[in-house]
Amino acid sequence: MKKIFIFIFCLFAFGANAIEKKTTFDKELFNKAQSEGKIVLVSSWMKYCSSCANQMKVLQKAKKEGVLSDIKFDNIEYFSFDVTNREIANLFDVQYQTTLLIFKGDQEVYRSIGETTEDLIYEALKTSI
Repeated sequence: MKKIFIFIFCLFAFGANAIEKKTTFDKELFNKAQSEGKIVLVSSWMKYCSSCANQMKVLQKAKKEGVLSDIKFDNIEYFSFDVTNREIANLFDVQYQTTLLIFKGDQEVYRSIGETTEDLIYEALKTSI
């Protein structure tokens, strides 16, 4: 009986971090956003990674609401990709899931691994603008 409760608990715990993860990275759109002078965020994820889901929730919430604290998201493009896609991972020299990259123009201005805290992601964006 105890094993059943533990199993059910684990199902709910993993389900709480469930988020639809899909690759939205497109090289042409990435290049276009850079040439337009937009701030570009790129995050990597893996299918069963809960920290990836947490990071993506923060970024998707900001994109959906149009703001992240006092930063307007209208001049920011956000792309994500499955880190097992070696073509994209090699393009950015990304080795790990939950890697967050921020580009200003064609320059990478920020890189972190495992960052999921809204305040720290916000601070990285703020210093990148």
